[in-house]
Amino acid sequence: MNKKEVDISLVSRQYEDPDNKEVFEQTEVFTRGTLEETENGYIVEYEETEASGFEGCVTSIELAGPDKVVMSRRGNAASNMVIKLGEKHYCVYGTLFGNFDVGVTARDIQDLSDKDIKMLEFSYVVDVNSSLIGLFELRLEVKMR
Repeated sequence: MNKKEVDISLVSRQYEDPDNKEVFEQTEVFTRGTLEETENGYIVEYEETEASGFEGCVTSIELAGPDKVVMSRRGNAASNMVIKLGEKHYCVYGTLFGNFDVGVTARDIQDLSDKDIKMLEFSYVVDVNSSLIGLFELRLEVKMR
């Protein structure tokens, strides 16, 4: 399928305690990238910048069905996180300082897209060696250019 040029807004919130909605950290990214429709959803891809701490990497967020999101990063730091409702996945999360194993448990996945805008909201809990790192919520909005 064809890749289309798009404008991307990504808001990420991290909470230290999944049961307490006091925001620990919030980041907002406004960038350009591509959108590719797939059989089960779509893939949004963009280049990271120095501001994200992952300069030199390309990140993709794939809606791979109504209950599955795959977030991948390639380049200087590589990772592949599977967020699937009802399942815990283990993956290697790469940073510029090294890799570590994490457990990822989906909390919610909502595709709020319409014919003009792709909008995806999802949340997941991350742990390292069964020690809680936090709850992460992401809101992705993609508009055609």
